[in-house]
Amino acid sequence: MPSIRILSDRVANQIAAGEVVERPAAVIKELLENSIDAGARKIEIEFRNGGKSYLRVEDDGTGMSHDQALLCLERHATSKIRKASDLNEVQTFGFRGEAIPSISSVSRFTMRTRCDGNAEGNEILINGGKMIHVKECGMPKGTRIEVAHLFNSVPGRRKFLKTEVTESSHIIHLCKLYALAHPNLTFSLLEGGRTIFRSPACEDLLDRVREIFGKSLAEALTPIEVLGDKIKLSGLVGKPGFSRPTRKEMMFFVNRRPVDSKTVSYSLLEAYHTYAPKGRFPPAVLFIELDPSLIDVNVHPAKRELRFREEANVRTFLIKSILKFVKEFSGEKNIKESQIDLEKDLTSGQFVPKIDENVLKQLKVLPEGQSLVASSRNPEIVFSQDSVDKPLSSPKRPVDSLSDELDGNEQKQLVGLRNDLNASWHLIDNTHGSMALFRTSQGIVGFHCRAAYERIRYEQLEDSFEAKKKGESQKLLFAESLELNSFESVFLKKSLLKLKNVGFIIEEFGRNFYRLLECPTWIDPEHAKVFLLDLVEIGIDSGGETEIEKFAKEAISKQATESFGLKNSFSENDVVRIANQLLACRNPYTCPKGRPTYFELPVRDFENRFRRKI
Repeated sequence: MPSIRILSDRVANQIAAGEVVERPAAVIKELLENSIDAGARKIEIEFRNGGKSYLRVEDDGTGMSHDQALLCLERHATSKIRKASDLNEVQTFGFRGEAIPSISSVSRFTMRTRCDGNAEGNEILINGGKMIHVKECGMPKGTRIEVAHLFNSVPGRRKFLKTEVTESSHIIHLCKLYALAHPNLTFSLLEGGRTIFRSPACEDLLDRVREIFGKSLAEALTPIEVLGDKIKLSGLVGKPGFSRPTRKEMMFFVNRRPVDSKTVSYSLLEAYHTYAPKGRFPPAVLFIELDPSLIDVNVHPAKRELRFREEANVRTFLIKSILKFVKEFSGEKNIKESQIDLEKDLTSGQFVPKIDENVLKQLKVLPEGQSLVASSRNPEIVFSQDSVDKPLSSPKRPVDSLSDELDGNEQKQLVGLRNDLNASWHLIDNTHGSMALFRTSQGIVGFHCRAAYERIRYEQLEDSFEAKKKGESQKLLFAESLELNSFESVFLKKSLLKLKNVGFIIEEFGRNFYRLLECPTWIDPEHAKVFLLDLVEIGIDSGGETEIEKFAKEAISKQATESFGLKNSFSENDVVRIANQLLACRNPYTCPKGRPTYFELPVRDFENRFRRKI
C-alpha cells in the first residue's frame, strides 16, 4: 500500500486551481471582484486569444504594500473575513483567499501594486507557481495584474478549453454583468487592443444598458422597484410582448453579485408565462437586496451559485411583484373594465368574446374527393387516392394568413401515417379552444390545432429554405436598421458572405450599425429583422461559429412556434383543413418543439375501461 504524504503547496494550489480557475473568464471574475473590493473607481480589462495567451486587469483601488502583496500569494490569506461566523454574513465578493495563489500556480503571473503613502510600487513575477523576482517599480496607486500563458504548467487542462471565440464570449458576457452590477464604476474592456466597450460611471442603470447592450434592448426594458418586508427588488424588466431567443439577457444580481439562481429564473419565467411566446425568454436585469445572513454564497468555489435561507418566501415575493408589475404595464385592468362585444356560441350555447373575422380568414374547403380528413357534418368531403399522388407545391414565402399558409402542403404525398388508405377521420367536435375530437374506424383521436399548425408552418418554411437557400432574395420596401453590440457586430461581419448566400443582403452603416436591404424569398419581409437577430444570437450562443444554414434551421423552428395573429379558436373548416395538411407532413406526430400534435385512443382502451365489448 502506498504511503500517505502531504502534498506540496505548489501541487495543492494547482489542484485548487481546477475548481477556482476553470477557464479564462474565471480568472477575470476573481480579479474583477478583488478590484471592486479594493474600492476601485476605474477598472480596465484586456485579453487576447480568448484569454488563453494574455489577461490584464488594472484598477485604481487602494493597492497593497510590499508585505501585503507577498502575503496575498499564500493560500487562504484574505482581508475579507476573520472567523468562521463571518461566513454567515459575507458582504464582500471574495473571501476564500484561494484565487490569487491558484491563478499564479498555473500561469505566468505578474502583479504590480502601490498603496497610498508609498513612493514606489512593487512588482512580483511568478511562473507556474515558482517565484521569479520581487522588485520595486513605478506604478500609480492601484493594482495591475497580468496573466499570460494560462494553464502552461497543466497542459491537460488547457486541452479542455473551447475555441477562442467561445472563451471570448464568456469573458465579454462576464464583464458586462459586472459593469451592470456597478454602474457607478468606469469600465473598459479591450480585446487585442480593440475596444469592446468603454462605459463611464453613470447613475442611471438604463444608460449603462444602452452603452453596452445597445439602444434596442434599452428601449425594450422598463424600470421596476418593489420593497418587501426583508427584501428589495429593483432593476429593469422586459416590456410585455418583447422577448429574446436565448437566456443571456436574463441577468440576476443578489446584493450586487452576479448569480445563476434557479429560484430567480423560475420566478421570472413564471411571471411572464402568458406574456412571452414559448421558446423565447423575457430580458431582465434584476437586483435583489436582502440581509447577507439570509443567503449562503459559500456553496461553490466559483461563487455563482447561492442558496436562499427562505427560498419559498423569496420565490413568492418575486413572482407576485413581477407579475403585478407586468399586468399593470400591459394595461390588463383597463382591458377587464372595458366593454367587450359578446356573441352566443352555437355549439356550447355560452356567450364568448366576438371574434373579428379579419383576424383569421375562413379557410377554403378542399375540392371534393381530395380530403384526408372528413367532417361528420360535411360528409361530402372524403378521402381520395388522388391526393396522395400529387407532389408538394411550395409557397413563395410564408405569410400570416392561415388559409394561405396551409395551401402549400395541400396535395403533398401522405407518408407512413396510415396503412389503410381508405380510412378517414370524421370530425366530432372542435371545443376547448385549440382542441378537436375525431372519430376513426379504430377509435377516437384527440387533436391539437395550434400544435398541428406549428408543424405545418415549420415544414413549409423548411421546404422553402431548402428550395431557395442559394441566395434568392427580395428587396425590402424600407431598409431595416440594425443596432448591435460590439460582439454581435463582429459575428455579423464575419457572417456577411454566408448570410448573402442564403438571401440576406446587409451593409455596414457606421460602427456597430447595419442596414438590412434584402431578405430571402422564403421568409416574410415583416419578420426578416426578428429572424436575423434570432439567428445572430443563436450563432453567438453556439460559440460564435458561422454555420448559418444550421442556425437558420433553429431560427425557423422558433419562427414556426410563434403564432402571428393566430386566434385560439378554430372553425370546423379550419380544423378539417389543418388536419389534412398535418397528415401530409413528413413528421405529423409532433410540433417543432417535440410535443405531440395528436393522440389516438383505440376502441380496445374504451372496452378495457367499460369492461365489456363495444
